[in-house]
Amino acid sequence: MNKFGRLFSLSIFGESHGESVGVTLDGVPAGIPLNEKAFAADLARRKSGKRGTTPRKESDTPHILSGVFRGRTTGAPLTILFYNENTLSGDYANLVAHPRPSHADWVATKKFKGYADYRGGGHFSGRLTLALVAAGVVAKKILKRRHRTLEIGSQLLEIGGCAEPARFPEIIEAALRGRDSVGGLIECRVQGVPVGWGEPFFDSAESVISHLLFSVPAVKGVEFGSGFAAARMKGSEHNDPIVSMDGTTATNNAGGIVGGITNGNEIVVRVAIKPTASISSPQMTLSTETGRPEKLIVKGRHDACIAMRAPVVVEAAVAIALCDLSLIARAQGL
Repeated sequence: MNKFGRLFSLSIFGESHGESVGVTLDGVPAGIPLNEKAFAADLARRKSGKRGTTPRKESDTPHILSGVFRGRTTGAPLTILFYNENTLSGDYANLVAHPRPSHADWVATKKFKGYADYRGGGHFSGRLTLALVAAGVVAKKILKRRHRTLEIGSQLLEIGGCAEPARFPEIIEAALRGRDSVGGLIECRVQGVPVGWGEPFFDSAESVISHLLFSVPAVKGVEFGSGFAAARMKGSEHNDPIVSMDGTTATNNAGGIVGGITNGNEIVVRVAIKPTASISSPQMTLSTETGRPEKLIVKGRHDACIAMRAPVVVEAAVAIALCDLSLIARAQGL
């Protein structure tokens, strides 16, 4: 269901064009300093505004409804709310009978028997990643409290198959001119994770991190370390020789996780983000009224490249997963 985590758990709620979106976190330790300003930096990283991002402007002001008293977490469930202030729901009226290709419109209608909120993608919208970023802020505070040397960061490696950042604006302009969209590749690295996090088989470190990453709209691939390139390597090339008693390895093809357990080396995970499904070029899609394919013109405000705003979302997802694994490890005395 709509819940993730064992000891540090979260539930995301709301719709893109509903009154609000938000998140409720449980298992947040008491005494962590927290106020609305603590979310500002990461929320700003997710905001639109750059060329190629959606023209939809939202204040994205966080409202802490519970779980904080006198500037510190209480140990009770923490709820953070964001109001939707700039919606144009009429742009989506034609999607009732004309579901967008490669979007959740059609499957949501079938699964929820026509009751799903289709406006702006409803509960399937990237708008809900706002709540995920907020949860990531809290997760990073919890991780830092116990592991002061832990550092997590993410970056956009590719747009449209190009790994030259200087050419990113050119690729975005080409997509905009063509009324199309492009995908991207994001990398997240985490230093300072101790040995021993992860519960094989089914709650291995890769499994937990991947579970949350694949919950992010538009994520189509996840790899750790050398990832898919490992399939083209020999064992002598892929193996990471252990060179010291703390578990440091000469190479890091494993991406910091072996046997589903963190090995003390840097965690390296890369995420493939698909091109935005909502493009302004005419497309053919099924009309549920006629039962035949018809031309669709998608209205609304959409990103030409979702990946531009996604590094902080990927970073938040990894932090949330690691936070839960860290609390489990602490309960085991690790």
